[in-house]
Amino acid sequence: MKLLVKKPDFKIGSGGINVIEKKVIGGIEQSFLIQGEDPANPVLLFLHGGPSMPLPGISSRGRDYTIVTNVKKLVKHYTVVFWDQRGTGKSFHDNIPAGEMAISQFVDDTLELTDCLREKFRQQKIYLFAHSWGTLIGLQAVSQKPDLYYAYYGLSQIVSWTENDKLGYKWAVAEAEKRNNQKALQDLAAVGEPPYTESLEQWAVLRKWQQRFGTLIYTDQEIKHPGYAKIASDFIFSQDYSLADIYNTFFKGFKLIYTPDFVREVATIDFAQTIPAVKLPVTFIHGSKDVHVHGSLLEEYYNKLHAEKGKRLIWMEKSGHAFHPDDTREIERILIENQH
Repeated sequence: MKLLVKKPDFKIGSGGINVIEKKVIGGIEQSFLIQGEDPANPVLLFLHGGPSMPLPGISSRGRDYTIVTNVKKLVKHYTVVFWDQRGTGKSFHDNIPAGEMAISQFVDDTLELTDCLREKFRQQKIYLFAHSWGTLIGLQAVSQKPDLYYAYYGLSQIVSWTENDKLGYKWAVAEAEKRNNQKALQDLAAVGEPPYTESLEQWAVLRKWQQRFGTLIYTDQEIKHPGYAKIASDFIFSQDYSLADIYNTFFKGFKLIYTPDFVREVATIDFAQTIPAVKLPVTFIHGSKDVHVHGSLLEEYYNKLHAEKGKRLIWMEKSGHAFHPDDTREIERILIENQH
């Protein structure tokens, strides 16, 4: 069943490319959207957050604002690829084994898709752009195979999952105290401080209160974010998503990846220890109001990171974890002006 389709914010000209392709990657069929005015332009591959939150993804076809960048001008300078990662959106299948939803498999998928795009567009290298969960995949991909990429952009870059959870726990407790929310204080006390490696329920309690206290979107009297409705509209009004795709993403997809094994695996991520250096240009872009992925950990990592071809850390002053539309326009400008 298709949903109500909203008029696109932009259209690709007759000489461009605007297609959804399916390809077997990592042993399963996966889908990705390609948009661009000129197929000869450099290729820019996006790794969405979540996991199981494909924005930007296939549902973002024709949309200007996404959670991380604007696209209307971007498609004039890049061939933009939005990929629904395995187990979510158009890349969900009921027969995917939970054991294949490991981070190492997502990294392998990224490298395989990169090679497919290099071959398809006859380009030696592409650009890689990742947000939140996607940064766990992206930074490992460019570390393993730097020769495949011109540059890496990490938005809301996660450095250490466990250390970030510890900061998130302290923030949630302080916020509960400020709000005098006794239920939150009881729940958080019951699960205790991270790391959470024993059960999925510990981690779920922390995420529940983080989201209820508004860690994903920042808004105040002066900074007005359009909110979840603007973000969710990509799913609701997508010309390519059905109700089944939405259900698969938010229910089946979440259940597929969020397992005790997954929680134990991500708890081991610490790029300060495993990736102290990179061999290609790196740009980190972070919301200065982000209390979901804490910028202090990124700043510490950035200061120690050896990047032989240059590094930048750019703060977006109106943004929390989901970037403000004013900042996504600025991110689009940065991407356009910094082609190599």
